[in-house]
Amino acid sequence: MAGELEFERPIIELRQKILDLKEFTKTADVDLSTEIFNLEMRLEKLEKEIYENMKPWDRVQLARHQNRPTTLDYISLLFTDFIECHGDRTFRDDEAIVGGIAKFNGLPLTVIGHQRGKDTKENIRRNFGMPHPEGYRKALRLMKQAEKFRRPIVCFIDTKGAYPGKAAEERGQSEAIARNLFEMASLKVPVICIVIGEGGSGGALALGVGNRIYMLENSTYSVISPEGAASILWRDAALAKQAAETMRITAPDLKELGVIDEIIPEVKGGAHKDVEAQAEEINKMLLKSLKELLALSEKELVDDRYEKFKAIGEYSFSSEYSVVK
Repeated sequence: MAGELEFERPIIELRQKILDLKEFTKTADVDLSTEIFNLEMRLEKLEKEIYENMKPWDRVQLARHQNRPTTLDYISLLFTDFIECHGDRTFRDDEAIVGGIAKFNGLPLTVIGHQRGKDTKENIRRNFGMPHPEGYRKALRLMKQAEKFRRPIVCFIDTKGAYPGKAAEERGQSEAIARNLFEMASLKVPVICIVIGEGGSGGALALGVGNRIYMLENSTYSVISPEGAASILWRDAALAKQAAETMRITAPDLKELGVIDEIIPEVKGGAHKDVEAQAEEINKMLLKSLKELLALSEKELVDDRYEKFKAIGEYSFSSEYSVVK
């Protein structure tokens, strides 16, 4: 079945068995309602058991699901009057990052996010959601515009990482990411960041310096992909599943570590199962965070952001060295 994930196979097989029995009863003169009911109860229990006890690699698979909602999916459901802005005013428009002006319950704001494709053709056009430096410069241009007109900023994070190609490096990939980190830290408007899929390395962090950072329940946020970590640690990318178990890259892990503020619950089976219901969960979090942040002054917003990132991690100091726990 298209989109089937490895850990979901028992659910898919049982669901198919129920469908087969229902089809059989339409043509055969036999009552299988009791058997079907028992299987449906068994399916409900199995779904609860599997989806509530997912391993890190299971969440990685869901974060990468081909049908997982993208930034543009959420923009269409959460905001009105969206006007997309293009280009970095230096080189070109990078379609791996989309952004523009929109309204949220009548409030003007700026929305920016990584954008990957839903099929091969679109993925090629959007470079599989891996931005070039001009993508980050476009994002920064929109952020500074938002600051000028005092509009809150919402960033959707969903990328394997910044594009690592030679041309991107020649045009200043590292500098573009670093510039975004520097500038976002001092923005005088509310900044809300939401990891909706994969959040990979500096390519994700370049849109991730916010007053509030949220993650969808089955998204991931890490300095490197499990495959990359496995290649470095054990020289074998096939050990990605083992790496995911040790890296602590899931939303529950990062909430415990204090890297993110809250986890946004996902619909059972992943956000792609019901995009509208998932958007409603994000809507609730946006309403809550905007209410809190719009009450702060410009200085309080900058200080809030600074204190947030300063508090991540535990440090012990001695006269000779410091250690991050």
